[in-house]
Amino acid sequence: MEKKIKGSFKGLIPFLVFIGFYLGSGIILDSKGVELAFYQLPAPVAIFPGIIVAFLLFKGTIKEKFQTFLEGCGHEDIITMCIIYLLAGAFAVVSKSMGGVDSTVNLGLTYIPANYIAPGLFLIAGFISTATGTSVGSIVSLAPIAVGLAEKSGVSMPLVLAALMGGAMFGDNLSIISDTTIAATRTQGVEMKDKFKVNIKISAPAAALTLILLVLFGKPNSTPETAEHLFNVIKVLPYVFVLLLSLIGVNVFVVLTSGILLSGGIGLFYGDFTMLSYAKEIYNGFTGMTEIFLLSLLTGGLAALVTKAGGIDWIMSTIEKKIKGVRSAQLGIGALVALTDMAVANNTVAIIINGPIAKKISEKYKVDPKKSASVLDIFSCITQGMIPYGAQMLIMLSFAGGKVSPFDIIPLLWYQMILAVITIGYIFYNPKEI
Repeated sequence: MEKKIKGSFKGLIPFLVFIGFYLGSGIILDSKGVELAFYQLPAPVAIFPGIIVAFLLFKGTIKEKFQTFLEGCGHEDIITMCIIYLLAGAFAVVSKSMGGVDSTVNLGLTYIPANYIAPGLFLIAGFISTATGTSVGSIVSLAPIAVGLAEKSGVSMPLVLAALMGGAMFGDNLSIISDTTIAATRTQGVEMKDKFKVNIKISAPAAALTLILLVLFGKPNSTPETAEHLFNVIKVLPYVFVLLLSLIGVNVFVVLTSGILLSGGIGLFYGDFTMLSYAKEIYNGFTGMTEIFLLSLLTGGLAALVTKAGGIDWIMSTIEKKIKGVRSAQLGIGALVALTDMAVANNTVAIIINGPIAKKISEKYKVDPKKSASVLDIFSCITQGMIPYGAQMLIMLSFAGGKVSPFDIIPLLWYQMILAVITIGYIFYNPKEI
């Protein structure tokens, strides 16, 4: 019979050390005026002091603790998540290198009327972010265009940038190759397509309401000059292909590998790269995921140590005092991941930290794991898309040349606000159908 673990706040200290290093470095660097202050200290380095503290603080021999740590690092879910990260990175980089992102952006700009700039940018950003799995990539691609269109059209620049942010976070939340989706589904043990189906019920109404508001309040004072936007619809196909395969339930490894091959084939056909440069782009995609790969691996090991020392059980016993049933369990999961994201300014890190806790809560209070995965992803993306020191906000504002502050944009982040209201509404009125 397995010995029951006794909850202990002491078991949580290594995680708090990790968050303290990660958050503390950001605050200090930000006070010194460093750009992207909360992203200067690599997360895998920030977690290392927490691992050291766990080895020093917890009971047992070094050999026993190291064995527990390795078991956590090598857990099937952790390794699966890491391999998915590598494949997702390769697909994103290869597709971008053969011109997929540029073609997608220009396709949207060509067919969206000029007097619908704000809702148009929301739609384009949503598609790019869903297809590529990165809100940051969507913002980097579109922010210069958004700023230029706002200046020429007379549409409020804060409103245009808020629309861009909303679309980027909409896609990040839904994308099957997003870091957040991968982390949420793997920690909860669910299929991506199942999480998507739950997620879209909440995100689609929020997006529709946001589009209505953007159409009503985002009309330009003048019509901007039209420009020719070159695109190749063939280069958009890999994104559509990957999305469709995922939705019909094809294995994620097959989906991403097929996407890499399709994007590579298109790139080779059009001469965007040679076989050698194609291989290098795949590797660049792998290395682009190094940080999140290492963080997931090390977090898995630390989580195993923390769990064995009673840290997770302490959180569970503390939260249980507030949880009365399936509704409050889901709200508790949402609050935990949102607060963590505020602390570490990284929605994927927030999900990885809270994934094991959310899993235990969902099991105890009979929350469908598809729903706990959706709650984790939704609340982390809402928070990440609103904090003024998040990478998405900071990068977007860098293209505005100091003309807009985050506090001009935050009140206009209608998608995030509506998504939060709808999600909470679903939890209260459809606790088993979120």
